[in-house]
Amino acid sequence: MSAAAAHRRITLPGVPDLSVRRPEVPEQMDSPDCDLAALHRTYAGFRAVNTVVAGWQLTYRTLIRPALAEAAARTGTGGGAAPDRGAVPVTVLDIGAGGGDVARALLHRARRDGFTVHVTAVDPDARAHAWASGRPPEEGLEILRALSGDLVREGRRFDVVISNHLLHHLDPAQLDAVLADSEALATVRAVHSDIRRAPAAYALFSAGTLPFFPRSYIRADGLASIRRSYTPAELAAAVRPGWRVQAQVPWRNLAIWDAAGRHARDPKTDAPNGDAPNADHPNADHPNADAPDAAGPGAD
Repeated sequence: MSAAAAHRRITLPGVPDLSVRRPEVPEQMDSPDCDLAALHRTYAGFRAVNTVVAGWQLTYRTLIRPALAEAAARTGTGGGAAPDRGAVPVTVLDIGAGGGDVARALLHRARRDGFTVHVTAVDPDARAHAWASGRPPEEGLEILRALSGDLVREGRRFDVVISNHLLHHLDPAQLDAVLADSEALATVRAVHSDIRRAPAAYALFSAGTLPFFPRSYIRADGLASIRRSYTPAELAAAVRPGWRVQAQVPWRNLAIWDAAGRHARDPKTDAPNGDAPNADHPNADHPNADAPDAAGPGAD
């Protein structure tokens, strides 16, 4: 059954029509005139929301950690019992990093796995940058106010490039530009994680966040984000050649690109990446795929 057909068959109380993507639905955080105190409460809440629903634990285990191991193997460092402070670090770029919670969590996970790692978190929004850079500093974490294209022009490269809940914010030209930048910036792999539009995701996020995060934009903008987000088939049709789209349970889309000439194998199918599941795979329309989250001007 196609995703659109599934949406037409599923109707839940309080859930709008999700059979069609609605990129025109506004998110309050995107407004330059939004309430700054509410915005700060939203950034503060992202850590809890992303920990519960954004699925980075699974994404890290299946896609990020293997890419970091490959990068570390090139220099003969990392992945031991503890980070080697003298080692050349593996590098990660988080595009549209918002409050920086995903970047910090990934830094901690990689260190626990013994990698010497440097994470760069970038966001063009001055408010997101001010919030993220105002948190306690951490060794190995770099926070910049920048676009991905700025880093391309500077000639920077990173082993792994990621984003969280960024893609549904972009118009077609911006999406193409971010994916092209990711190809130029990533030496091993790029993984852009975003919400998968689904009625159950909308209903559960609406109910689950109702008692929490008062006077923030998390609930309202999270529901708007779901309406703006893609199905796997829609995202597969929107990405550049060479990218694959993988549905992750529950309610998550992953847009994945591997550097040319690599022969890594998909952890679920043991198939070469070029043969890995895309939006046409039966799993793409499975009713489970990782849950939604609010995404503001900094997509985290």
